[in-house]
Amino acid sequence: MASDIEIARAATLRPIREIAERLGLGDADLEPYGHHIAKISAKALAGRATSVARGGQRVAGKLVLVTAVNPTPAGEGKTTTTIGLADALNRIGRRAVIALREPSLGPVFGRKGGATGGGQAQVVPMEKINLHFTGDFHAITSAHNLLAAMIDNAVHFSTPMPSGAAINPRTVTWKRVLDMNDRALRQIVSGMGPGNHPLRETGFDITVASEVMAILCLADDVSDLQVRLARIRIGKDLAGNPVTAGDVGAAGAMAALLVEAMQPNLVQTIHGSPALIHGGPFANIAHGCNSVIATRAALALGEFAVTEAGFGADLGAEKFAHIKCRSAGLAPAVAVVVATVRALKYHGGMALADLGTADPAALHRGLEVLARHVENLQSLGLPVAVAINAFNTDRADEQAQVLSHCRDTLGVAAHLCRHWADGPAGAEDLARSVAALADANADPHARFTPLYATGADVFDALTTVATRIHRAAHVTLSPTAQKQLAALRHEGLANLPVCIAKTPYSFTADEKVRGAVFGHDLPVRELRLAAGAGFIVALAGDIATMPGLPRQPSAIGIHLDGQGRIEGLS
Repeated sequence: MASDIEIARAATLRPIREIAERLGLGDADLEPYGHHIAKISAKALAGRATSVARGGQRVAGKLVLVTAVNPTPAGEGKTTTTIGLADALNRIGRRAVIALREPSLGPVFGRKGGATGGGQAQVVPMEKINLHFTGDFHAITSAHNLLAAMIDNAVHFSTPMPSGAAINPRTVTWKRVLDMNDRALRQIVSGMGPGNHPLRETGFDITVASEVMAILCLADDVSDLQVRLARIRIGKDLAGNPVTAGDVGAAGAMAALLVEAMQPNLVQTIHGSPALIHGGPFANIAHGCNSVIATRAALALGEFAVTEAGFGADLGAEKFAHIKCRSAGLAPAVAVVVATVRALKYHGGMALADLGTADPAALHRGLEVLARHVENLQSLGLPVAVAINAFNTDRADEQAQVLSHCRDTLGVAAHLCRHWADGPAGAEDLARSVAALADANADPHARFTPLYATGADVFDALTTVATRIHRAAHVTLSPTAQKQLAALRHEGLANLPVCIAKTPYSFTADEKVRGAVFGHDLPVRELRLAAGAGFIVALAGDIATMPGLPRQPSAIGIHLDGQGRIEGLS
């Protein structure tokens, strides 16, 4: 069987100008990065309404959200399904534009591998997209670390802040970032060596957890970007006043580093569908959605914008609803939940090595997890379809069990999808179902119902998400988190949306707990204010904002062949 990279290389790529022409974009609208990648200029997107011409009238493009059950070692194929669905929509004559996140080097070289789909449902050129791409992540890393350097410089020289007092180094919360899994950098001591005072404890996060990443993905334009960057809280001065990136004088230079990165990247699928890939926050430690700019552009340029939210629906889709949609004024018309027979059996308690064995009881228990995600999305007012990503090793009777459960018990449309092997033809049934649901949802904004109100107290919002999405019985704040909550309330900042950072592998904060459990505790150890992004991060359980490499990282299998081509990337 051909590998993903071999399939991608065998594809005939269209010149990126040809892909752009299909969207009504000309040469003046593009900044090419070679033959098959281009950035769309800010000028080209300015003033474009989020609508598309159909039947001589202007009607709003429809937003399709693809999400999934909690991830498992067996694999689900959410990105593959996002791409396959968009290809299939185009195949049946419904113009679709994909809007995806950019891959991070952390998982590329770590456990998950790349994030460009697979088989006949890929965005290409996959090697470039998965590695340096257009340099957006490097720009975000540089902007973040510029602020860190300017903070330490201000501390070194005791530079007075607007209040007249210098920064208190003990209060600095701004770490540095690196787009790599490197657990050794989670905690470090900086300021060692002659002339480098003061010593202080700090550390590194991964770039996808940076508030700068979140800001780039939520900003409306470069003006909004600079305003949000200036609001970033980095600590306090010696008088106890909050200090921001604007106070340090870093916001303008940070924005200058990010001005090119703000432009969405245009590529294509193997089958020629246009794809905008832009921004890349993780959903387990950040808000898990691609940029607002790219999503709005996809809505403006296509009849459907097909996007995804990171990890399972309990993290990515929830944050998509309460953070991204609320910030940008968006409303999904349809949600698609991706699952596999293998993943459902794993959630039902089977060992990874035994998933090829028939076990209707384990599959039934796993279907409770699927049902939980469907119910959660429906509670947001979203029409739901289920995509069963089919594997050649699946048993037909178990596939039938899943399909009948969706139809007869959950009352939702479900389809076997073979886009990995068959390309667009393998997801046509799903595409027709999604199009029909979207057509029937005439006013997504009227139907879309977030679970907590704008301006709700963060603890109330946290409790609502924990109890209604994760089905916890209660939320427990650590003493540290209790003090942070009191401080947020005192400063009038406790009414921002909540971004729960926790393991993606379970409804609980313990990755070892499988199944559709309920009645558990969600332990929150820390609350972090992301004032520029406009949300509060709640760190639950032992989640780390700088991941580590697994025992056998994917990097071990990546190398160059005799012709200098990359091998082993998937």
